Amino acid sequence: MSRKRHPVPTITISEPLIFEKSAPGRVGCTLPPLDVPAQEISSLVGSKNLRLEIAEFPEVSEFDVVQHFTRLSTYNYHIDLGLFPLGSCTMKYNPKLNEAVARYDGLSRSHPLQPDSVSQGCLEVLKMLERCLLEILGMDAITLQPAAGAHGELTGILLARAYHSAHGRARKFILIPDSAHGTNPATAVIAGYTTQTLKSNDKGCIDLKALQAAMTEDVACLMLTNPNTLGIFEENIIEIAEVVHSKDGLLYMDGANMNALLGVARPGDFGIDIVHMNLHKTMSTPHGGGGPGGGPVGVKKILEPYLPVPRLERADAGKLRLNYDCPQAIGRVRAFHGNFGVSVRALCYILTCGRDGLKKLSEHAVLNANYIRYRLQEAYDLPYRQPTLHEVIFSDKQQAKNDVHTIDIAKRLMDYGFHPPTTYFPLIVSGALMIEPTESPDREELDAFVEAMLAIAEEAKTNPNLVREAPHITRSLRFDEVTAARKPVLRWTGA
Repeated sequence: MSRKRHPVPTITISEPLIFEKSAPGRVGCTLPPLDVPAQEISSLVGSKNLRLEIAEFPEVSEFDVVQHFTRLSTYNYHIDLGLFPLGSCTMKYNPKLNEAVARYDGLSRSHPLQPDSVSQGCLEVLKMLERCLLEILGMDAITLQPAAGAHGELTGILLARAYHSAHGRARKFILIPDSAHGTNPATAVIAGYTTQTLKSNDKGCIDLKALQAAMTEDVACLMLTNPNTLGIFEENIIEIAEVVHSKDGLLYMDGANMNALLGVARPGDFGIDIVHMNLHKTMSTPHGGGGPGGGPVGVKKILEPYLPVPRLERADAGKLRLNYDCPQAIGRVRAFHGNFGVSVRALCYILTCGRDGLKKLSEHAVLNANYIRYRLQEAYDLPYRQPTLHEVIFSDKQQAKNDVHTIDIAKRLMDYGFHPPTTYFPLIVSGALMIEPTESPDREELDAFVEAMLAIAEEAKTNPNLVREAPHITRSLRFDEVTAARKPVLRWTGA
């Protein structure tokens, strides 16, 4: 069976009025006759508290309800449907085994306020995950509390602040490369710092001379994304760490792109002091619709005293307990123990893959990104020629000659049945198309995506209006995205 997508640019879809199914007399179930006189009920609860009808309540059959929600489910693109190439978001396949394990009664029905004595199984899950992540990251201690990547960033920078304060250093600045994730500057400011931007060199990496000039004793930390948002590994990472440490600064790594490094390289081995990791990306836990997530933060020994409480530790007879007696800790950053269900899924994923499997998936993720790069590098502008890891960045430079831009390419790709990649990021690439295939898709899926992108590049030359006016066959056509962002319509009103 062929998996190639074929565009049908002249057809539009006429939707049935699926939101207006109610009709008088339709019922979804039939209840048994009332065996208590209505007058008796009225006298017991009071007539003003008795409601015989619900105003404007829909009258629908069971089939109407099932059909309605089943149809709605087909309107969304999702990872179980096909390639989801969002650069820097790592939308990989979520194995169903993880979901089954997370639903075990002993895990899903446990309560975070249970005493430690009856929560040993759940605490063992967390302890095992801690051990696995410490080995993967090459760090000495870790907290599982942060609920997502940006939350992990904030926790990490608060740890840096606590460390410097304990050593009598009132530092003011945090250095952030222009190739970092967009949340990094916001995190630094929320933590009370002023940011300074480091411009990338012509290879898309940190300029060592610029770093040396900026790294003073007023700098608390360098926030580094590695591989960066260009999909490039910082080739001078050891020298970068030495420069930062020479001024008693700390090197923080945004580990959202760890999918490129699993089993291959460990941040702790190349000089990183603090690193967060996105379990909901790298460890394949569902994160559509805004959550839930997990952003554990690993640290070197010098930062361990400042980790959030409670700390999970072994007590007498090997039992686990939550220790709140940590006087230098920054306090809590999250209720209870973080998103426990995400931790369960992540541990299941790690144990299923094993050491060799984690390395293999990173190698496949890098291979897939390079395959896309190789096949598209003539049709689309490739602004940086450094080796690509897990993602590849193109720009719309060639298509812009015909007044076709990144947003048009993304919209047209929807006609071919694919979710668009990340657009207009990183900001240092004008008209960026940021493609991260992950290790999940097979060769046929990658080929179908590449063929769609090549077809769009050809259309941009021969029929640019077709691309500029896309999408043509989706259920909803182009939105006014500025108004949609500023004045969102979040519920159906029937208007």
